[in-house]
Amino acid sequence: MNTFHLPQLAGGALERSDIDLRYRWNLEDIYEDFDAWQKGMDRLEGLIEEMVTLKGTLGKGPEHLLRALRLNDEIDQLAYRVYNYASLKFDEDVRRNDIEARHQQVTLLFARAATQTSWFHPEILAIGRETIDRWLDENEDLALYRYVLRVLFRQQEHVLDEDKEKLLSYGASFNASPSEIYSMLSTADIRYPVLTLSNGEQVQLTYGRYYVILSRERNQEDRAKAFRGLYEAFAASRNTYAALYNATCQRDWANARARNYESCLQAVLHGDAIPESVVENLITTTREGVAPLHRYYALRKKVLQLDEIHLYDGTLSLVPSEKRYSYEEAVELVLESVRPLGEEYQRKVQTAFSERWIDVFETEGKRTGAYSTSVYGVHPYILLNYNDTLDNVFTIAHEMGHTIHTVLANESQPFCYSDYTIFVAEVASTLNERLLLDHMLKGSSDPRERILLLQHAIDSIVGTFYSQVLFAGFELEAHRRVERGEPVTAEVLEEIYGSMQEEWYGDEVDYDDLYRLTWARIPHLYRSPFYVYQYATCFASSAHIFSRIIQSEGKEREEAVTNYLDLLRAGGSDDSMELLKRAGVDLNRPEVVREIIEQFDALVDRLQREFDALEQLA
Repeated sequence: MNTFHLPQLAGGALERSDIDLRYRWNLEDIYEDFDAWQKGMDRLEGLIEEMVTLKGTLGKGPEHLLRALRLNDEIDQLAYRVYNYASLKFDEDVRRNDIEARHQQVTLLFARAATQTSWFHPEILAIGRETIDRWLDENEDLALYRYVLRVLFRQQEHVLDEDKEKLLSYGASFNASPSEIYSMLSTADIRYPVLTLSNGEQVQLTYGRYYVILSRERNQEDRAKAFRGLYEAFAASRNTYAALYNATCQRDWANARARNYESCLQAVLHGDAIPESVVENLITTTREGVAPLHRYYALRKKVLQLDEIHLYDGTLSLVPSEKRYSYEEAVELVLESVRPLGEEYQRKVQTAFSERWIDVFETEGKRTGAYSTSVYGVHPYILLNYNDTLDNVFTIAHEMGHTIHTVLANESQPFCYSDYTIFVAEVASTLNERLLLDHMLKGSSDPRERILLLQHAIDSIVGTFYSQVLFAGFELEAHRRVERGEPVTAEVLEEIYGSMQEEWYGDEVDYDDLYRLTWARIPHLYRSPFYVYQYATCFASSAHIFSRIIQSEGKEREEAVTNYLDLLRAGGSDDSMELLKRAGVDLNRPEVVREIIEQFDALVDRLQREFDALEQLA
């Protein structure tokens, strides 16, 4: 029987002080301490007050408009620092109420600033497009903001007059409330049980250890215990989670109607000039292409010799493996895998690893999951909860993709264009994962290892494509129910999710009622409406770019790499669809989605052949 050992299983995760300094991020690169942070807060308040004094001056000439735009950039850049310092400190230990208070202090300042500067966009729009265009042609410095102003005028019908913008700004501090409450409920206040595994070992369940058990523990009942332990913790507050998600949808619909959008989806997509059909076609095409997913679960059931296969059996390695990857080994694998992107890219990855940009290990009270966040003028930061699994090696590659995207954009663009859209963001992360997979497959002569790597590639498509489209379909239906004035309760949400889940996974899977509650534990649904579908579209984009880089040679490969790095350097300097087209990807073409489904089908075929070959060797 395969067992595993993690530090202090019975007593919980390690304390932060137990972790060597080199595995903890260095937030002193932002501020030395909270005293320095407070000075940044004071300066930010002063800049906001200065901005208020410019009200009524923007139409006096291009120099006045330029001054306001530059001051707005200065405010936003400083806001990155004060917000992220407090946020990152809080994520080190979400039990710290004193740091949460500072985090709230930033949020309240932002809300007040939104009220005080609510006149800004309406006053620019009042100048008129014709006048603005003339000023842009006459003033070279102002011309830097051409795309910024173009986007603003594109949204003109959805920008309200000054009084209405001010009125909406009063609710800004409440917009983040569902996400903040969710974070506290699902992290700080949640209580997971201590599990007794079939070998007698006691394990304090955490979010990270849940995935370790599902991916490693070969006794199905142990996986079932972990599943029940995690989901019953969420089920204990199912009505609260439902109320929070209903509040999220109601907020989105209220904001959409206030700005004259016809739907919540349109409100989210319009600013980035993304057609609603991109999301709708993604869901429809995926729904039509679930047969290979059914086939994969049938293969898993056969290989694992299970009488019943449940979704908690979906990540267990198909061949037994005790292989672990130390953090140092993972670093070397990721560093070597990005070699096709050139020496400069590789050097930047090395810098991120060596200069304490990363918080590596799980500790008591630390926020779960993983992310990369930007601090313009400093550098990005990566949060991990590394637990030595193959999945975590790929998580490092994923977050490093975001990080180097940010580095290249920040180096190449002025602040106003440094922040790329979510629609482009996951291209870099998923491309890095594909490069890592390719690197590890090429280095493997062991059929069992190839099976594990192929499984990872398949599971990545399940998680990054199929699952994310399922989540997107769920949130689209939930929002549409709110738009129609229909109730959204725990029972309604469970019915929406459960019916889609059964459609996605088919008759091969045996369903557990608790899995109908999956929506309750997906943080993005509460934090960012219509975010998750972009994992799927970005996955399709990165797969296309990967093929162009890996399958070409000479000048053609150099051109593919250059076009890709130019996409990263472009930041948010143009519409996302246009930036992707320059890198060779046109998401208006529905066959891009079908291509991923076909690739998935081919990987399942290859996995089947590897098992056939393994049986012949036995």
